[in-house]
Amino acid sequence: MKLAYTTTYNAQDLGAVSINEWSGTGYYIAQSLKQQSVSIEYFGPLKNSFSLQVLQKSKRHYYDAFQKRYIKNIEPLTIRSFANQISKKLSETRVDAVFSATINPIAYLECQQPIVFWADATFANIIDFYPQYSNLCHESVENGHLMERAAIHNSKLAIYSSEWAAQKAIEFYQADPAKVKVVPFGANIENSKTLYEIKDLIDSRPLTRCKLLFIGVDWFRKGGDVALKVAYQLNNLGLNTELTVIGSQPVAEGSLPSFVKPLGFISKSTREGKERIQQLIGESHFLILPSLADCSPIVLCEANSLGVPCLSTKVGGIPTIIKTGLNGELFDKEAEVLEYCKYIVHLFTNYKEYKALALSAFNEYQTRLNWEVAGQTVKQLLREKIF
Repeated sequence: MKLAYTTTYNAQDLGAVSINEWSGTGYYIAQSLKQQSVSIEYFGPLKNSFSLQVLQKSKRHYYDAFQKRYIKNIEPLTIRSFANQISKKLSETRVDAVFSATINPIAYLECQQPIVFWADATFANIIDFYPQYSNLCHESVENGHLMERAAIHNSKLAIYSSEWAAQKAIEFYQADPAKVKVVPFGANIENSKTLYEIKDLIDSRPLTRCKLLFIGVDWFRKGGDVALKVAYQLNNLGLNTELTVIGSQPVAEGSLPSFVKPLGFISKSTREGKERIQQLIGESHFLILPSLADCSPIVLCEANSLGVPCLSTKVGGIPTIIKTGLNGELFDKEAEVLEYCKYIVHLFTNYKEYKALALSAFNEYQTRLNWEVAGQTVKQLLREKIF
């Protein structure tokens, strides 16, 4: 089984994947397939010609004048350019199928090989959901829906990382339910700890101090302001609480309180960065991510990989990852801060329940939320639907 693996960016080198390029998920998707003895031929990065860059820039400036947002990566000429680049390489390479991380490279691709994609959302999911996909110009709205319909129509297998995305593909774009599948992503960190090591890690967490961890570049969209309020309230209630923040600078009225530990961005592309992030996750009682909008935040899987339960919201694809009572708790987007606090205080008061939840979170990682399981599942789907 040999796949042409298409990405608009360089998915071979994690260090070359920028923070905006799906948090390295394209890299890990390829690795998960290679670990299952699937042969990968990388088709990427794909290039934008100078003339296309000029066109994109001019359109953005035009719509800026009307205070509307133009999305360049769904411009039809750009998508067709990606398809042409892939077609040319396909004529020079023997592969059994085309496999794309997201839909942009293959939406308008015409080829003899079957096409498969793995995405975290449809365009209909993210429009007016993410800030950067809000207040779009009419042209971008139309382009986005055309691209999504074309990709679903072109594909033999449409894989999504959540039920939220898969259901939207079926309901909004009339995708054939038989070819729409759900496979959650795995954790973008390598963790080889055994159950006994995880038990020791859980036991090492302090009993009298609650350690919360927030990881996110977008402070407000990821709910950093809520996380900060929760930490404030827990301290006011008498539970000594510390909030560590990775990826963004906390925004607070006045100076930050001493219980907030902002660490800035830590890159996973270096061994030191990976080890530091794993250490910080492993020391924490909870990952708190009260997102207003999210598709499939990988950090939730990463927390579970170290026996850390997650506190998050019932938005986007998060309910596919976090199951109440198994690996964390989900709250309504409009939930009061006190609801988070009551939940945390209850578990600290009944600490055996916390330990059981933490071990259950690790089990969810081992059975559902890792790249080995994801790769096995996708390989089996490829065999059933294509080979």
